[in-house]
Amino acid sequence: MSISQLQGLLRVHIHRGVNLAIRDLRSSDPYVIIRMGKQKLKTRVVKKNLNPVWDEDLTLSITEPLPVKLEVYDKDLFSADDKMGDAEFDFTPFLEAVKMQFEDIPNNTIITTVKPTRTNCLAEESYITWTDGRVAQNMVLRLRNVECGEIEIMLRWIDVPGCRVSAEASMVRETKKNEEEDAGPFFVVFGEMPV
Repeated sequence: MSISQLQGLLRVHIHRGVNLAIRDLRSSDPYVIIRMGKQKLKTRVVKKNLNPVWDEDLTLSITEPLPVKLEVYDKDLFSADDKMGDAEFDFTPFLEAVKMQFEDIPNNTIITTVKPTRTNCLAEESYITWTDGRVAQNMVLRLRNVECGEIEIMLRWIDVPGCRVSAEASMVRETKKNEEEDAGPFFVVFGEMPV
């Protein structure tokens, strides 16, 4: 992959699991795998916990906005790991917000809302916000193909100089700056103009 194909980096913060399924005698030893295209990243295993807190950042290289697949497994020592559910999310609305290149808006401003539908795995509305000078999106994903469980994550974008999204954003900023300069100062004059 060349830098000209790279749009930027998507940081997926895997916060925690809630009410995950039991796969061992009374508990589970869960971990999360995220996949996008040929990329595959994994969290650490949290032992004997149905409400694990990972607080781990996994970073994907983005060349095109493919869906991100998330899978939860129970780590087993003497057999294949047991599946504890899966989810999928589309980050296209998030990427569109990143391309808008916000600058002077208040912290924690909601840019847009993504509602749960039958085609996404959102357990509740997800807000794309301007937080700490960056676009962020918190999500609660309801796991599929399992009796229960949710995973809480947060998306953040990392600009890479020379990448397509960075270049597009620079062009948008430059266009805005030029439009402001072309407009020039605006004066309202009352009375007669001197000759």
